[in-house]
Amino acid sequence: MANINDYKNIPADKFRFTNNRSSSDEKFKTKQLGFLGDAWIRFRKNKSSIVAACIIAILVVYAIVGPILGSTNYTKNLKDTTYLTYTKLLPKSKLFSWLGWDGCSKSQIAEANYVYYNAITQETGYDVIKKVYSTETTSDGKNLYNVSIDSYISNGFLYMTLTQEQYEDIQAWQDETGLQIIYPAITTKNVKDANIWYEADAKGVAKLKNGQLVDVYKTSGNDGDYHSLRIAGDPGLEDATAAKRYRYATITGDSSSISYKCRVFKYTYFQYRYGYEPSFLFGTNSLGQDIFTRLAAGARFSFIFAICISAVNLFIGAIIGAIEGYYGGLIDLILERVMDILNGVPFIVVATLFQLHLAKKVGPVWSLLFAFVVTGWIGMASSVRMQFYRFKGREYVLAARTLGARDRRLMFKHIFPNSLGTLITGCVMVIPGVIFSESSLTYLGIINLESSTMTSVGTMLANGKDYLASYPHIIFFPAMFIALLEVSFNLFGNGLRDAFNPALRGADE
Repeated sequence: MANINDYKNIPADKFRFTNNRSSSDEKFKTKQLGFLGDAWIRFRKNKSSIVAACIIAILVVYAIVGPILGSTNYTKNLKDTTYLTYTKLLPKSKLFSWLGWDGCSKSQIAEANYVYYNAITQETGYDVIKKVYSTETTSDGKNLYNVSIDSYISNGFLYMTLTQEQYEDIQAWQDETGLQIIYPAITTKNVKDANIWYEADAKGVAKLKNGQLVDVYKTSGNDGDYHSLRIAGDPGLEDATAAKRYRYATITGDSSSISYKCRVFKYTYFQYRYGYEPSFLFGTNSLGQDIFTRLAAGARFSFIFAICISAVNLFIGAIIGAIEGYYGGLIDLILERVMDILNGVPFIVVATLFQLHLAKKVGPVWSLLFAFVVTGWIGMASSVRMQFYRFKGREYVLAARTLGARDRRLMFKHIFPNSLGTLITGCVMVIPGVIFSESSLTYLGIINLESSTMTSVGTMLANGKDYLASYPHIIFFPAMFIALLEVSFNLFGNGLRDAFNPALRGADE
C-alpha cells in the first residue's frame, strides 16, 4: 500500500489545478432551444410525417391555384357546356399521352357503330377510331370491332341556333383558321340527330345506293363534290339557291331578326368558343364540366369549410374545457353530463334534421356547419379539461397564484399553453374528419351542395357513382383526393402528436 511519504519528492511542476477558474466564465456556444424548435427537430426525424406534410401542401396548393390553371371559363359557363353536351370526356394530356392518357377508350363496337364513327371521320377529317385491334365475326355473321375510340371526336355534331352576328363571326373564324365549324345539314326534317350525315328516310333509316351510304351534300341539286369550308367568295346564304343547295343552315325570322339553325361540329366549335383544343387532364363529368377545375374548386370549399369548423370547435372547446378542468367540482359535473347527452345523439341524425328544417332558412352550408359545431367541440373540450387537471397543481401555477395572479391569467397564461400541442394535433385531425363526414353525407344523399358555382369533393363522389362502371374517371379522381387526404393527415397528425409531446422534449431518438 502506497505511503504519503512516497509523494514528498515529486517536483512541483508535475502538479496542476483540477479547477481552472478562468474557464468558468465562458459563454455557452450553443443557442437556446425553444419549445417549437425542439418540436421541429423531433418532427423532421419522422420521415413519413414529412412526406405526408408535402402531400398535404400539394393538395392545398392545388385547391388554391387549380381553378386558375384549369379550364376556368369552360367550367364556369355551365349553361353553355350543357348546351354543347361535351360530356363524359376521358382524361387527356399531351404530356402523358404515351402513358395512354390520350382521351381514348378501348371498346368493342358493332358494324353500325363502326360505319357511324367512320362517317364522322370521312366528313370532318378527324379520326374517331384511332386504332383497330381485331375483328370478330359472331355466329349470325355480324362483325364486331375491337377499337380505340377518341371520346373528344366521337361526340360529333349538334344543331345550334345562331344569331346573324354569331353566324358571320363563325364564318370569319373559319376563313381565318381554315378549320370548319358549320357543316351541311340532313334533309330529313323529322330526324333530330345531328350526327346523321347521310340521306335518310323520315325515321332516320339510311338510304343505300349500290350498297353505299348517300352523302347529303351529294344529293340531287348538287352538280359536284361539296367543298364544305366557307371561304371568301364562296356562295352563301345571301344566295337562296346556294343556301338550299349547300344546306349550311335553315334561315328563320324576318329581316330585322334573322337566326340560323346550323349543324355544328363540336370539336372545332369548342376551339372557336374557348380558344384552345379540348383537352382535359381529368376529363369531364356528366354535365360537361372540367373535373380538374371542378375538383380544385370543391377541394377549396372543403378545406375552408373544415378549417372554419375546426377553429370554431377549438374556440368553444377551449373555453368550456378550461372552465371544467380549472374549477372542477359541481361545474365540471354539470358540464360533463351535458356533454354526455349531446354526445349520445348520433351526428347523422343531427345533420339530417338540420338539413330538413334549418337549411330552408339559412341554406345547406350554414346548416351543415351548425350540425358539426353542435357536438364537434366536445372532443376538444375533453382534451383541454384533461390537460388542466394535469397542470393546475404544478409548482409554477401555485407560485403565480401566491403572487396574486387571477384565475383568468392562471388559466390562459400558465396552464393553457401546456395543452397547446394536444390542441394543435386535435385541430389538424378535425380537418380530414369533417371532409370525410361531409363526403359521406353527400354520398348518401342527405345533403346536396351542388350548384353551378359551388361544389364539394363529396358532391363529386355522389355525382360520379352512377358512372362507376362506364366512366370510372368521374369518381376516381375525387376518391383519390379523399384517400390521399385521409392517409396524409393521419400520418401528419401522428408526427405532430410526437413532436408536441412535452414528455419527449430533449429526447434524443
